Amino acid sequence: MGGSAPRRVHQPPVETTSFVDRRDELAEGRRLLATARLVTLTGPGGVGKTRLAGRIAARVERAFPDGVRFAHLAGLHDPALVPLAAADALGLHDHSEQPPLDTLVEQLRDRRLLLVLDNCEHLLSACAELAAALLHGTTGVRVLATSRHRLALTEEHLLDVRPLPVPDPDSDLSAAATYPALALFADRAAAVAPGFELTPDNRAAVARLCRRLDGLPLAIELAAVRMRVLGVDQLVARLDDRYRLLTTGSPAVLPRHQTLRAAVDWSHELCTEAEQLVWARASVFAGSFDLEAAEAVCADAYADAHDDDDEWGNGDQGDGTSLGDGKSIDVHPQDVLEAVAGLVDKSVLCREGGPGTARYRLLDTLRHYGLDKLRQRPGEESAARRRQRDWAQEVAAECERRWFGPGQREIVARLRADQDNLRAALEFSLTAPGEARAGLGLAGTLWFYWHACGAPREGRYWLDRALDAHPEPTRERARALWVAGLLAGCPEDLTRGRHRAEDARALARRLGDPAEVAHAEYLLGLMALFGDDLPAALAHYEAAVARNPVDGQLPSLAVLDQVELAASLAFLGHTDRAVQVCEDAHRLCEEHGEEWVRSYVLRVLALAYAERKEWDRAEPHARDALRRKLAVHDVIGIGLTLDLLVVITAARGAHERAAVLLGGTDRVWAGIDGNRFGSTTYNSARRESETRVRAAVGPGVFDRAYRRGGGLGLTAIVSYAIQEAGKPVVPGPRRADGNPHPDSVRADPRLASLTRREREVAELVAEGLGNQQIADRLVIARRTAEGHVERILGKLGFSNRSQIAAWVAARR
Repeated sequence: MGGSAPRRVHQPPVETTSFVDRRDELAEGRRLLATARLVTLTGPGGVGKTRLAGRIAARVERAFPDGVRFAHLAGLHDPALVPLAAADALGLHDHSEQPPLDTLVEQLRDRRLLLVLDNCEHLLSACAELAAALLHGTTGVRVLATSRHRLALTEEHLLDVRPLPVPDPDSDLSAAATYPALALFADRAAAVAPGFELTPDNRAAVARLCRRLDGLPLAIELAAVRMRVLGVDQLVARLDDRYRLLTTGSPAVLPRHQTLRAAVDWSHELCTEAEQLVWARASVFAGSFDLEAAEAVCADAYADAHDDDDEWGNGDQGDGTSLGDGKSIDVHPQDVLEAVAGLVDKSVLCREGGPGTARYRLLDTLRHYGLDKLRQRPGEESAARRRQRDWAQEVAAECERRWFGPGQREIVARLRADQDNLRAALEFSLTAPGEARAGLGLAGTLWFYWHACGAPREGRYWLDRALDAHPEPTRERARALWVAGLLAGCPEDLTRGRHRAEDARALARRLGDPAEVAHAEYLLGLMALFGDDLPAALAHYEAAVARNPVDGQLPSLAVLDQVELAASLAFLGHTDRAVQVCEDAHRLCEEHGEEWVRSYVLRVLALAYAERKEWDRAEPHARDALRRKLAVHDVIGIGLTLDLLVVITAARGAHERAAVLLGGTDRVWAGIDGNRFGSTTYNSARRESETRVRAAVGPGVFDRAYRRGGGLGLTAIVSYAIQEAGKPVVPGPRRADGNPHPDSVRADPRLASLTRREREVAELVAEGLGNQQIADRLVIARRTAEGHVERILGKLGFSNRSQIAAWVAARR
C-alpha cells in the first residue's frame, strides 16, 4: 500500500457545476490579497462567497510557495477547535502543551502561504483571534476569510460579495447571455431540461425571475430545478404567488433574507414528506455523508433496531415522526435512497466524490433550514443526534476492528471525510445529559486515528473533556486514560502521560481487564524507551513479548511490543536478535495484510542494519517504511524514518543530499516537536550526521541545500528521500541564492515534452493527489486524469507516480 497519502479535506470545495463569471470580484480579490494580509469576503447566505474564495485562491496560488489551504469551519461549533482545524488544514501536527494558537504561530513563522477560513460568521471571535495572531506573529501568512459579518480587525480589508447583476426585464435584452444571473439560470435549467437556452422569446421572463430572486445564486439554482416540470412563465407566475404570501411576514426581515427564505420554502414544499424528513434529519450531519450514514440517521427503522440500551447505556426514540398536523410517517432504510436521490435532483443535496463512495452535503444555508424544521418536531433533534452518534460509534468500532489488516489507507480516508461528523457526535455526547460515557468510549475507540494519522492535539482535547465528564471507574475510562497518555508528545507532557498510563493500568487491574492492562503497559515501556532508560525498556518488552497477547488485546499494540523490543535491542547493540524479532513481526504483518505497524517494523529493521553500518541493507528498508507511512499520513513515523535516512545518507557520502534531507526533516519535526521529545537516544545520531555533513560540504553549500529541503512539503520531501536514495546527486547549475538556475530547468528535455496541462497534473501528483482528486481539482473526468498521468509516465520514462513526484521535487 504505497503511493500517495490520503489527503485531509483542506482543498477548495469540489465544483460540480460551472462557475458563473464574477470577473470584477475575482480581479478585486486578487488586487486586495496583493496588498493586504487579511481579506474578508462578506455577503448574505447563498451569494456564493465560498466558491468565489476558491476561485480567488486558485488564481493567486503561485504567489505562495508554501501553498493555499482551506479550513472549512461550517461544521465546527466549539471555538476552541478553530486553531486545531487551521492546524489540521495546514498539515501541522502539534504535540506540545502550549496553547494551540501559540504553537500554530510558531510553526508558521517562516512560511509563505494563504489560509482560507471559510464560514466564520458563527465563530467570529475565535476566527478574529486566529487571524490577529497570524498577522502579528508571522510575516508571510495571509488570510482570506468568508463570513456574513466582518471580523472587525483593523487590518481587515472587505470585499462585499453582492448578488449577481440582473438586467431590467423591459430593457434591451439582446446581450442577455452576458449577465451572470441569466447565464447561471440557463446553465442550471439546461441540466434538468436538456436543450434549454436563452432565446428572444424567454429572456425577458428569465430576467424577471432572476430579478424577483434578487440575483442570489442559491435562490436562482433552486428555482431552476423547477424547469424539470414548469416553463419559465409558469415559474415566474408561481414565484409571484409566493411573494404575495411572503409580504405578510415580518417587515424586520431583510429583503434578501426574505428572497432566500421564499426560495428555500418553495423547494421544501415541493419535496415529498419522506424527502422533507430526510432533509431535516440529515441536517445533524456537520459535514458530508454517504448513503450508509444517511440510512443510519434518517430512517426510523434504524432507531427501532436500536431501542434496547447498548453497552454504553444509549437508548433511542419512538416510532414514526409527527409532521405537526396529527399525521406521522415512517422512513425505512430502503426509502432513504429514493429520498436522497430526490433531494439531489432538487439541488437540496450536493453530490460529491468521496473515498470509495459517493457523498452528499447540505449547503450551510439549507442545513440550518433543516435544523429549524427538525426543532419544530418534539424530540426529533435529540433522537437524530443520538442516531448520528450511534452511527459514529459503529463506524469507529468497525474501523478499529479492521485496523490491523488491509485497507488502512481507505480507513484513514473514510475517517478524515467524516471528521466533522465525528466531532458532532463527540460534542453531542459531552453536552447531552447522560451521554458522557458514550463520548468517552468513542474518543478512546479512535485511538489509532488520533495517534497514527497525525491528530494528537485534537485527540487530547476530546479525551480530556470526556475524562472530566465521566470520572466513574469504567472500562471506557481505563481505555481513555492510556490513549491520552499515548498522545502526549513533548518532554513537558511525558510525565503527565506516564501518570495517565499508570492510572489506566491501576484501573484496568481493578476492573479485571487484562487487555487494557496490556495496552497501558505498552505505553509505559514506550515512555522508558523515549526517556533514554534503555535497560528498563528492554526488560519491559522482553516480559511483554514472552507473555504473548492476552484476550482482547489490540493486535497493533501486541505487535508493537515486538517492534519496541527490537528497537531496544538495536540501540543496545544486540542487532542479531533485533533483526530476528523484526523478521518475526514482519511475517505476522504480512499474514494480515497490515501496513502501518509494518512500516515501524521496517524502520527498526533499517535501524538494526544501520547500527551494524550495513548501509546497503538499511536503506531499502527505510525507504519502504517511508512509503507505507506516507500512505496513512503517519507524520511522527515519517519524521523518525527521515532522521534515520539522514544518518544512512551521510554515512554513504552523499553529503549534499543529506543536507537537503536534514532541511526537510527538520521542517517535518517543526510541526511535531523540534526537540524530538527530548530523547537523546533518538537525537544523537542525527546531530552527529549534521556535524559530519557540515564539515564535508562547507557552510555555504550546506545552508543552500538545507534551505532547499526546508522548502519542500511533506509529500515532496518523502518523494525526494525515496528517489535514488543513497546515491550522490550531481547538482545542476544554481543561482547565487541556491535556487535552480533557469538553464538547469531548460536543460531537461523531458520538461519541454510535457503540455501545460500535463505539468499541472505532475505538480498535483507530487502533492500526493490520486487520480480522482486530480480530476476534482481540475474539474475534469477521472479517465482524463488517468490519461494525463499515463502520458506523463511515458514521456518521462518512469514506471510509477513516486518517480514523478521525485522529479517534480528535484526540479523545485
